Amino acid sequence: MRVSNLLRRKPPVPTTHLLPTGPVTLDESYALCKEFNKRHGTTYYWSTKVLPRVKQHHVHALYAFARYADDIVDEIESQGGRDVPTEVRASTLKDFGDRFFDDLDAGKSNDPVLKAVVHTVRAFDIDVSAFERFLRSMTMDLTIESYETWDDLLVYMDGSAAVIGEMMLPILEPSDYDVALPHARDLGNAFQLTNFLRDIDEDLDRGRQYVPLEDSRKFGADLTERRVTPEFVELMRFEIERCRALYRSAEIGVSMLPDRSAKCVDAALTLYGRILDKIEARQYDVFESRASVSTVEKARLVASMLR
Repeated sequence: MRVSNLLRRKPPVPTTHLLPTGPVTLDESYALCKEFNKRHGTTYYWSTKVLPRVKQHHVHALYAFARYADDIVDEIESQGGRDVPTEVRASTLKDFGDRFFDDLDAGKSNDPVLKAVVHTVRAFDIDVSAFERFLRSMTMDLTIESYETWDDLLVYMDGSAAVIGEMMLPILEPSDYDVALPHARDLGNAFQLTNFLRDIDEDLDRGRQYVPLEDSRKFGADLTERRVTPEFVELMRFEIERCRALYRSAEIGVSMLPDRSAKCVDAALTLYGRILDKIEARQYDVFESRASVSTVEKARLVASMLR
């Protein structure tokens, strides 16, 4: 009998369970955001080390905002959390968003996570609409279990992935923001599609399918069977090539960044690209174990870029 990967591999403690009690300073808030990144987003965490120190904590803050909202949505037992009713998670997510926007208007926050986030958003004048779209996509995850077409999925990814590239861009300081913007969005989408392909098994355990249903039908593959059939292999090849096309677009944007920013993004791009390589090396079996890049590989790449 097949044992779920979520049962075999103990997930990190959700960020919703890691909040300190009592007030925190701005430095402590940034330190908390860094800890969230280190626990949950190791590829982003290692890539961020290439940035100048003065910018690293701002990236940690943006990651923590996204991670914390995502953990509210996924507050279920199979992910190390609790089985919280959908309506409660929806209310909690709304409260989190309302508090963020209120604190942003006020220019300060007493929330242990949002204190750093508000400081970062105001410091770089990051477009508030990106956060509105992000929270909208998180809300979609509460009720939508699958997407019919690639275009349908892109509507979700606009808020869950492309906006992350938009949020990051002011911190990375491209030579031409408007020209770099679509490539930054493509990079966010490439990262997320990589995650979707790597995490098909885990997402099925959560009752979700992010591979477009029309693609599955086109190749005659049924993800719910959790079998590496010839049809599933062809589906994966198709989606991986779609993902690599997004990475190729992102590479154009990297060339528009200053040296340290370019190296940071290139590190993340390279490490995420290796996940696709590992999926291929495993003959597209994403059900038996999770394709991942080792900490040693990440550390070596970052070290080579810091020379």
